Amino acid sequence: MDATTRLVRQGTRIAYANAGFNVALTAAKGLVGAIAHSDALIADAVHSASDLVGSLAVIIGLRIARKPPDEDHPYGHGKAELIASIVVAGLLIAAAIDVGVSSISSFMKSPKAPELAAAEMAFVAIVVKELLFRYNVRIGRRLQSKSLMAQAYDHRSDVYSSLAALVGIVLAIIGERLRIRWLMYMDAAAGLFVACLVLKMAIHIAQDSLQSLMDRVVLEEAALHPYREQVMQVHGVRAIDELRVRDHGQYVIVDIEIAVDGDITVFAGHEIAAEVRRVLREKFARVQDVFVHVNPYEVGDERREGNRDCE
Repeated sequence: MDATTRLVRQGTRIAYANAGFNVALTAAKGLVGAIAHSDALIADAVHSASDLVGSLAVIIGLRIARKPPDEDHPYGHGKAELIASIVVAGLLIAAAIDVGVSSISSFMKSPKAPELAAAEMAFVAIVVKELLFRYNVRIGRRLQSKSLMAQAYDHRSDVYSSLAALVGIVLAIIGERLRIRWLMYMDAAAGLFVACLVLKMAIHIAQDSLQSLMDRVVLEEAALHPYREQVMQVHGVRAIDELRVRDHGQYVIVDIEIAVDGDITVFAGHEIAAEVRRVLREKFARVQDVFVHVNPYEVGDERREGNRDCE
């Protein structure tokens, strides 16, 4: 089993765990919200339901991403995970709009304070979701998984949603006991504020995934330098004419043009290219494949001479 397969399988297990927690929280918040007469907690349960659909989208995306390259997909299936991230972002956008509309409509209704059990459930949801956020971020960064990172921030958005519900529930209870009517509308104001935060987060996730889906290449020289450094250590490589690193989600594809002495045999040039490919795949865990083009080295080419600084 190669490293990429192990990482994808670990990500899939985490996605299943996320789905399990989302099922439990959605059911608990919906049930307690109905019993305790809390519109805020019921809305939060709807938000958690969108998380469940997002978890299923990530599971499907990771399962497809696990497939090896084939004739129709020579670069692999890693972009399926990016599509899953966009699905999650779309669900977040829909949830944010739903919460926003619900919050606005609450200003037009006669407020009614929920029972204390609703606040207790919201607090439990905050704790659970924050722990899930921290765990998914840690594993998502380790696996370089955009869909797990999207799920992590989906959990964080649920923390904000549950926090808004908690604040609204508590203020509504206080407002009823102190007979301060305007306090009972703070639930709606908090929900609208959180909806804007969730919407901003969802747009950021969607933009990042769309950039990678459209074959975004790594442009930062600081990120490219380690690749250049390893290639220039390969015996026979005189210069690097061009280097592109394409982001495919959990892995990257490297396209590189190297310059070698023009008077060596084709076989020797092929061996140098093969060594470049081997070194990059061995030294960088995210590199799934390397495509090497060999050019003849010309003395006096300032661009090529500059690339020799990596030696």
